[in-house]
Amino acid sequence: MGNKLKVLDLFAGIGGFTLGLEKTRLYETVAFCEWNKSCQDVLSKHWPDTQCYSDIKEVSLPEAFCDVITGGFPCQDISYAGKGVGIEGERSGHWKHYWRLINEIKPKGVIIENVSALRTRGLDVVLQDLNEIGYDAEWHCIPASYCSAPHSRDRIWILAYSRSQRGKGLVPLRGFSETRQGGWNGQKDLQQIYSDPFGRKDNRWPEPLLCRMDVPLPRRLDRLKQVGNSVYWPIVEQLGYHLYSNLSES
Repeated sequence: MGNKLKVLDLFAGIGGFTLGLEKTRLYETVAFCEWNKSCQDVLSKHWPDTQCYSDIKEVSLPEAFCDVITGGFPCQDISYAGKGVGIEGERSGHWKHYWRLINEIKPKGVIIENVSALRTRGLDVVLQDLNEIGYDAEWHCIPASYCSAPHSRDRIWILAYSRSQRGKGLVPLRGFSETRQGGWNGQKDLQQIYSDPFGRKDNRWPEPLLCRMDVPLPRRLDRLKQVGNSVYWPIVEQLGYHLYSNLSES
């Protein structure tokens, strides 16, 4: 596969999946889907020429529209912090639209993210749904700390491969406990952000590291929510290499 793989980034947030995959130089996002207006503003700032659909329930795309679909569907009904309704809940039930688009487009590969509680609150549904439309899948619980983040953020990552596209065997996933962020110079700033997200020093309130504006902070809650909901892109980068290795065998 000499050309970049085309990506549809669902539930895109502020573009964590796209950022991670772009780091590999093997993928190109051709469309986003994100309903939150403040997140749409971030996406349009950094990827101004990329189409952004708003409501996944209204999106229908042709077969072969893209090579890879990514996204972390809503976790509110799955998370232990929620009511525990599971994948059939009003928010997490958006999985059915994710699944519908996989079935319509028939991409070569898919990367799905959610909270680790999915293991007991819907993983069986996701795997059965994927199998029904011709996709084999592997899943891994990978905390952000495995890629040197100063916090845990344990998440489940599901990689699915079309049985009509991939090779006979799978390249094993390995190396996450040894993974580092390489030359990325944001390591120190990231540590500071997670240790003290509002930038407090000596009981003073200077410019917050996350928000980059003085208090009072317009849209501060929007920005904190965006960061909190975003996937940790260094994990996506490594999974991008892994997915590409398996798809390149097809």
